[in-house]
Amino acid sequence: MIQEAHWKQARSQAYESWKKLPSEKVLISSCVDRTLATDALALVELPTYPTSAMDGYAVSGKGPWKIVGEVKAGAPMKGSLKEGTAVKIATGAVIPDKTFGIIRWEVATVDGKNLSGDVKEGQDIRPAGLESKKGEVLASAGTILNPGLIGLLAAAGHDSLEVVRAPKATIILLGDEIVLEGLPHDGLVRDALGPQLPGWLQRLGVEVIATEYISDELNLVVDAFAKAAKSSDIIFTTGGTADGPRDHVHAAIAELKGELIVDRVKVRPGHPMLLAHINNVPLVGLPGNPQSAIVALLTLGQPVIDALMGHKEAELNQIVTGDDIDVPEGFTRLVLGNVVDGWFEMGEYLGSAMLRGLAHSTGFAVADKSMEEGEMVAWLPLP
Repeated sequence: MIQEAHWKQARSQAYESWKKLPSEKVLISSCVDRTLATDALALVELPTYPTSAMDGYAVSGKGPWKIVGEVKAGAPMKGSLKEGTAVKIATGAVIPDKTFGIIRWEVATVDGKNLSGDVKEGQDIRPAGLESKKGEVLASAGTILNPGLIGLLAAAGHDSLEVVRAPKATIILLGDEIVLEGLPHDGLVRDALGPQLPGWLQRLGVEVIATEYISDELNLVVDAFAKAAKSSDIIFTTGGTADGPRDHVHAAIAELKGELIVDRVKVRPGHPMLLAHINNVPLVGLPGNPQSAIVALLTLGQPVIDALMGHKEAELNQIVTGDDIDVPEGFTRLVLGNVVDGWFEMGEYLGSAMLRGLAHSTGFAVADKSMEEGEMVAWLPLP
């Protein structure tokens, strides 16, 4: 266990503690934003046949030529072109054997069945395999599939793909002080994490299978953790990670013979976060304050999810800060804000319990020391 880990150390430990989940075969039309489990190879050459790059005329030999027919896309010509002849041809149509080149229709001179024009050998012919050869790797394992890749792999002959199974998550929200609907009253506060955490997790590629609200009673917390560990690939909790009289996360992990991996991280906000496992199922303990919870989600939760999904360990880009950033000695500070014209602009309402800064920001500046305007700082985008 790492007690009060440094921020970078905590993220690396979270990533290194887990292995990729098993794969499943999924229809290619349902694979957008899924992660390839194995390299995807071209099953055919692209293009599969030599094809015309333009609408025009396929010609054989020297001109002028006699037009003897037409070749449409998807209907190859039978036999070969004879020298001195030509056929009309559509873009994407298969090139007839013995074709010298293509004359584009807009520069061709046609008189009845007679054709003349300038052409070079191989002009406007796409050779088979120009884009890829059969067996070539088109996307490597760990790639997140976007619509363009889906189109490429479909053209290369794939009907389905081996993708990493999406992690199944249970969210357990702890606390006696929250109200789930309507206006807060009698000292209670409206729940802000239950409605937003599923959205963040879905953007990270996680399937949320349950969201449960549990009162701050140790036996209830233990039962909820035990149940979630049987059905989930990862568990997220909110609140209960500190040392107050109603904070039972540590005790519940111990009672279930779980193991702490990271207990607190030297970061503001979000210090009392933790990472543990129960029966080898990761449990990410998020603090109860909303902004602290999202810092913890990106600090410990995102690396665990990346490991489960077979992604590479994330590297952060550097940006220039347009504001001074104060950082407590020995800590890392995550500051909400936006990148504007390549510069970081600090947001407003940055208290750990505040929501407006989170609602109007696109990520966090990550500073491990106090920074002055114009210095380089790491950028951690929100999902």
